[in-house]
Amino acid sequence: MEIIPLSEGTFTIDRSKLFVPFDLQADDLQQRTTGSLLVEIQPFLVRLGEEVLLLDTGLGFERDGQLQLHGNLRRQGVEPGDVTRVLLTHLHKDHAGGVSREDRLTSRRELSFPNATYYIQERELEFALERGLPSFIPAELEMLHEASRVHWLRQDAGWIDGFIRYQLTGAHAPFHQVFWIQGEGQTIFFGGDDAPQLQQMKHRFVAKYDFDGKKAAQLRQQWWQQGEEEQWTFLFYHDVRNPLWSFRQTGPAAEK
Repeated sequence: MEIIPLSEGTFTIDRSKLFVPFDLQADDLQQRTTGSLLVEIQPFLVRLGEEVLLLDTGLGFERDGQLQLHGNLRRQGVEPGDVTRVLLTHLHKDHAGGVSREDRLTSRRELSFPNATYYIQERELEFALERGLPSFIPAELEMLHEASRVHWLRQDAGWIDGFIRYQLTGAHAPFHQVFWIQGEGQTIFFGGDDAPQLQQMKHRFVAKYDFDGKKAAQLRQQWWQQGEEEQWTFLFYHDVRNPLWSFRQTGPAAEK
């Protein structure tokens, strides 16, 4: 099993929900709006046998004439059409911005990963379209209703083809879900915004920005304990310094 973080950079975010680029070497967090959070935006690529899995899809920004996420994948030798499955924890714009892209010739939106099956909680899309801006961008999500390669998850928990397990938590957001990927004697845990950073796993932390902060904190403690017992590898979407933490190697490490 191979895990590759696909960092889109470091940003600050405040109540405006705007993601402002942050240079760790040159910028001063204290000069940003009071209460600004420093976060990485970091989808993950997981290779398991013939499967090429993408975990969340980043901000959807374009660079050098292409979707930044596409460029990051290509630097790893992966074409967008090679991705077999896209697993989405939720549809906040920093996790789902790369779900679709606009065709420059037709101006129509299309799935960014044309051969992949997308796994999305159906209630999450309904919630996202109802809430809209600034947390969600409906224009990027509406075409999911008609997309043939979307697999709607309607249960609170279940398995996908025997090696991917999902669970709806309702912690960071009402219909947020988390994933476990199992194969080659390993378990990868991807908690999205329920488990976004290493320090939040190690220390009890109740976030005001979570839908149910106490539940999120309890789940993190539960997952961390179980992960240590069962030797999980954790993937952290918003961690500036620790994208991975593997209990198999008792520290931050990429699995290859």
